[in-house]
Amino acid sequence: MMFLLAACGANSEADSDGSTLQRAKEEGKITVGFAGENPYAYEDENGKLTGEAVEIARTIFKELGIEEMDGELVKFSSLIPGLKAGKFDVITAGMYITPDRCKEVAFGEPEYSIGEALAVQKGNPLNLHSYEDIANNPDVKVAVMNGAIEIDYLKAAGVKDSQMEIVSDIPANISSLESGRVDAITMTGPTLEAALKTANAKNIDRVEDFKQPTVDGESVRGYGAAAFNPSDEELIKAYNGELEKLKESGELLEIIKPFGFTEEDLPGDMTKESLCSE
Repeated sequence: MMFLLAACGANSEADSDGSTLQRAKEEGKITVGFAGENPYAYEDENGKLTGEAVEIARTIFKELGIEEMDGELVKFSSLIPGLKAGKFDVITAGMYITPDRCKEVAFGEPEYSIGEALAVQKGNPLNLHSYEDIANNPDVKVAVMNGAIEIDYLKAAGVKDSQMEIVSDIPANISSLESGRVDAITMTGPTLEAALKTANAKNIDRVEDFKQPTVDGESVRGYGAAAFNPSDEELIKAYNGELEKLKESGELLEIIKPFGFTEEDLPGDMTKESLCSE
């Protein structure tokens, strides 16, 4: 890998030597854990770490005077445990703000909003257009990534645990559908689009008229953000301040646009406070 790996024990150093932000500014670097999920965080053809979440974080930390971002791509399910264990100062990439996660970490303000997507065998032989369609056919199996919010959405729609195949990452998701082990896969729209393109999957169709999932009668959209240790109030405030500047100037859209995001995917006036209390 061409990018640097995060050093262990980052936050334990902060506890003894001052705040995480103070230490990062003094050292000129900060450790960040990213979920390896295109288009949020991935290695490009030259081995450079990039993606929507990577470039937002890189821009903000440079504005804070932290030139070096030590980044590590990990499985999504390893992000929060890694943050809690002190392996990372910050975690991000495709992580939605949810009330349950708000009990474990302190989120920054939302950076994007995105909907879900569904892919099926070519021709959609089982006529699947929603999570409810999956729930209504007990023979249907759907693959979803470990720790992903889609698990909650599927359960809310009535999909049984026995209908779900939990996989470790996006490539495993795609291969499970291509091999016929499952009948459908689900993830966010940009992630699915990038995954199908990368895999050059010829026997898989994205369901274009997919009905967005509902929870408690309301259509849901995910709002993603960086997450921090709750004790890092100074770092969170500084990060949010720079993020707000990007939103107000329009630079945020310019940063995420190359990764398939549009103006409709901006977070608008949604706040972490509102999302944590839902």
